[in-house]
Amino acid sequence: MGKRKSRPVVAVVGRPNVGKSTLFNALAGDNISIVKDTPGITRDRIYADITWLDMSFTLIDTGGIEPESKDIILSQMREQAQIAIDTADVIIFMVDVKQGLVDTDSKVADMLRRSGKPIVLAVNKVDSYQKYMMDVYEFYNLGIGEPFAISSANKQGIGDLLDEVSSHFDKEKAQEEEEDERTRIAIVGKPNVGKSSIINKLIGENRLIVSDIAGTTRDAVDTEVTYHGKEYVFIDTAGLRRKNKIKEELERYMIIRTVTAVERADIVVLVIDAAEGVTEQDAKIAGIAHDRGKATIIAVNKWDLIEKDNKTVNQFTQKIRQILSFMPYAEIIFISAETGQRLTKLYETIDIVYENHAMRVATGVLNEILAEAVAMQQPPSDKGKRLRLYYITQAAVKPPTFVIFVNDKELMHFSYTRYIENQIRGAFGFRGTPLKFIIRERKENK
Repeated sequence: MGKRKSRPVVAVVGRPNVGKSTLFNALAGDNISIVKDTPGITRDRIYADITWLDMSFTLIDTGGIEPESKDIILSQMREQAQIAIDTADVIIFMVDVKQGLVDTDSKVADMLRRSGKPIVLAVNKVDSYQKYMMDVYEFYNLGIGEPFAISSANKQGIGDLLDEVSSHFDKEKAQEEEEDERTRIAIVGKPNVGKSSIINKLIGENRLIVSDIAGTTRDAVDTEVTYHGKEYVFIDTAGLRRKNKIKEELERYMIIRTVTAVERADIVVLVIDAAEGVTEQDAKIAGIAHDRGKATIIAVNKWDLIEKDNKTVNQFTQKIRQILSFMPYAEIIFISAETGQRLTKLYETIDIVYENHAMRVATGVLNEILAEAVAMQQPPSDKGKRLRLYYITQAAVKPPTFVIFVNDKELMHFSYTRYIENQIRGAFGFRGTPLKFIIRERKENK
């Protein structure tokens, strides 16, 4: 089986203008993936996947603050700190050496310290060590430990900061999750679409004594279920009953929670409300699963409430396919948590999709499919030079990842890669899972 590696989550908390987004940009650089056909998810820069030396983690920006009065700043800082405490493995608390130690910093530091989460203190804007050294020492008074002097703008001190951050990554937890062979399913979706009811029903049907392991460090609760002798772990993101004033904040919080849940899962079940159809928020959540290469099932809930004729399912399916056009592979299933309609079908679908996500295809067979595909549809050419495809092999599972060796990467258009993908899907199905293609250049064999 392929190993599941879940990336640690690091959240940045700090007052306005201390340089959080500068740090974000310094780390994410240009490699922040804006996938053209994934709806608005990576553009709003709520999170970015960072690779630094040999570690990779997800960096989360806990939100902007509107500086009006000190009281508002403090309450919004507390809100940010709470999001970080709820979702992150490690928290970077950022302060500004030029503004010095501010009362708000101390109050938020108290809250962070009480959480018991690892906190790394970053003192930003230290562009001259000599000049600001004494001012950096002042931040020892926060009682969070050693302050790390950095300059996000000049990218100074970031290496030491990240070494400290990564020293808190829970190697054992990562190890445990890798060795855990149970299928992990994240149930995601907007608030009130019935995520909790689905989980309760799935457990209830099986009259199982459920052990709620308080979901590792995050507050999503992992629920273990045994069905027909197989073990499943459901990761629930339903804890979104927050009295939240601002719709944007709620949405940001939901996206952060979804990212952290999806990160730990093999399969994502996106729950959609049948009465509402696919909304923009649904598309964003689907984008998160797609970006992370997770197998995906779209569960249309409350289907019992829809007036139906013999065309309804088809029309609804087409609508989903149209809006979520970037994931044509997703399985779609119509259910009702209320009546329990087709919920057992959800287990079957999870099993099929899991197999596909972890499926390996022999190299010989792949190359036969490739040769046939090339014979049927000639590869593109440009200025008299034609694309040649030499060889294909599967490099990884979860998601199935293929490497194609060609004579010239530039000639391998997106549409031709998609054509090859469709030929492979035609032969093996791979329902429910995205496929990833890596194109490598190899010089012509003389």
